[in-house]
Amino acid sequence: MIYTQKVELLKLWKNKRTLAFQALNLGMIVFSALMIWKGLMFITLSESPVVVVLSGSMMPAFQRGDILFLNNYNDPIRVGEIVVFKIKDRDIPIVHRVLRVHEKEDGEVEVLTKGDNNRVDDRGLYAPGQLWLKRSDILGRAKGVLRYLGMVTIILNDYPALKFVLIGIMGLFVLTNKES
Repeated sequence: MIYTQKVELLKLWKNKRTLAFQALNLGMIVFSALMIWKGLMFITLSESPVVVVLSGSMMPAFQRGDILFLNNYNDPIRVGEIVVFKIKDRDIPIVHRVLRVHEKEDGEVEVLTKGDNNRVDDRGLYAPGQLWLKRSDILGRAKGVLRYLGMVTIILNDYPALKFVLIGIMGLFVLTNKES
């Protein structure tokens, strides 16, 4: 199989027109995925419409590796909802349940969260001096789940070299694929 791919790649390198065609195919695949992602962002009103649960803090509701589908519609946030939020100066979003909702006199809503498997609320995770999450900190609410499929993402993040090998192999297959 590897020998066949090598032969096809050498043939492709000699035929520049076919190489350009296959490179355009690869580009269309990449940009199609990007357009789907941007479309999901527009529909869900969330900058991250799909997230992977990275820890066991929400067990038993969600396991490490579950994929969550989010929306960020402007409905009121209620106690018991599962939200995904981002802390200032931290890259990784957190998936936790709303423990308390605090509505100020001016209509601004603040929430306090806690992981189902954690003993205390999340104030220790928030930015220094922050006691409540603002609505702008919340990326979305969990509306659907695919169990364990996110383990692929976790494995690829734990072993970055594997990610590059996998992307290289997929790119090679796209480039050497023959149209029938």
